[in-house]
Amino acid sequence: MMQQHLPHPDRIDRPERPARPPRHDRGEDAAIRSFAIEAARLCHDRHAEQVQLFDVRGLSTLTDYILIASGTSDRQLEAIARELDDLGKAAGFPCIARDGDGQVRWVVHDYLDVVVHLFEPETRAFYDLEMLWGDCEQVTWARPSQQ
Repeated sequence: MMQQHLPHPDRIDRPERPARPPRHDRGEDAAIRSFAIEAARLCHDRHAEQVQLFDVRGLSTLTDYILIASGTSDRQLEAIARELDDLGKAAGFPCIARDGDGQVRWVVHDYLDVVVHLFEPETRAFYDLEMLWGDCEQVTWARPSQQ
């Protein structure tokens, strides 16, 4: 099957992203990490594959955590994205921006401190975000009973 050329994420028009407010409290860092871990667990619980959570603090000025997961269908990706939005609202991290390729092969949701990329496997391989963030610490998100 021939892969269709997809635009690079940096070349997609997006609305202006709000500036990150300065943090003064380590408790907020713990809340952000907790939300990122719960988001990864939700992806796993909804049968996403290859769920990876990267700690990019100190390497990215835009976010603290990047979550990458694969789904097998557009319906699955859309359902996970909706549930992540619900989780974010409940945890105090509402989604500030959504984007994708228009065909639900790649969906990105920006929660300011956590950015979530949901891909179909071929599209994930094409963008290869793991190569970009592979040197970052991978956060262990699995529940103790899943390890």
